[in-house]
Amino acid sequence: MINIPRLDLNEYINGDSRQRKKFSDDIGKAFNETGFVTVTNHGLSKQLIDKLYEDIKALFALPDGVKSKYEIPGLAGQRGYTGKGKETAKGFKQPDLKEFWQIGQTVTDDPAVKSEYPDNVMISEVPSFNATTSEVYKKLEAAGIYLLEAIAVYLGLPENYFDDKVHNGNSILRALHYFPITDPDSLPSDAVRAGAHEDINLITLLIGASADGLELLTRHNEWLPVKAHGDDLVVNVGDMLQRLTNNKLKSTTHRVVNPPRELMKYSRYSVPFFLHPKSGMDLTCLASCISEDHPKRYEDITAGEYLDERLREIGLKK
Repeated sequence: MINIPRLDLNEYINGDSRQRKKFSDDIGKAFNETGFVTVTNHGLSKQLIDKLYEDIKALFALPDGVKSKYEIPGLAGQRGYTGKGKETAKGFKQPDLKEFWQIGQTVTDDPAVKSEYPDNVMISEVPSFNATTSEVYKKLEAAGIYLLEAIAVYLGLPENYFDDKVHNGNSILRALHYFPITDPDSLPSDAVRAGAHEDINLITLLIGASADGLELLTRHNEWLPVKAHGDDLVVNVGDMLQRLTNNKLKSTTHRVVNPPRELMKYSRYSVPFFLHPKSGMDLTCLASCISEDHPKRYEDITAGEYLDERLREIGLKK
């Protein structure tokens, strides 16, 4: 059986001890088995989500020449616009059929950390975009911290284990546009919206999508469609958390498949939030996740070193 439960985050934030423990056990069990859950009561209103998608659609409807002026050389796509054909899933030859915009951390209380991050790119053609994405970023970051607290409890760690590691972390909000293809026959046979991959970060919080297409690879090597209820978040484990837990929590392979030919002419939009720690976080496998039956699988590395390695693998950094 595939376990992708729907969890109510309010039961962890405001629940009694029994509800909080059940939430922690449920998310840990799912992340141990498939690496995915869906989450309701996450703090984002339907109104805010609708406004986010309205602004994102307006952004990507701009002419390529306008969008390209927000593509900043040397930033490896970490801020502003990244054009079509720039990102390729690890192990694939064809780039993904997408373009995207990334928003990063805004640091207000630590000048040393602030100096590590480039400024966010402000867009003038869609006036509300900057404020909308900033609000969404903060709300998803807050939800993500609660989820990490529940994960810490599941792992037998102090509840606040991750708090100082992700405060002012290098998290990214990505607005994604899988652009229309008017002539599918012109595509290489192996060109897809997003090739099979695992996320780099600790956890990813995905705000739905405007169309189907997300699939995960089960332990039985079968592709399973993942769908959220309404405005629920889809949350999955990233490689950093998998490394830290020595594969106890799974960074599950997933992809975005092309729709039927007749639907290729329509856009698909989605908005993942990649929750990263600060670059100095030590990703050395937790001692509690190492045993004779589960020997240490990974070399010691920091989050910053690992991110740099992966950005090079997917072609965003040279």
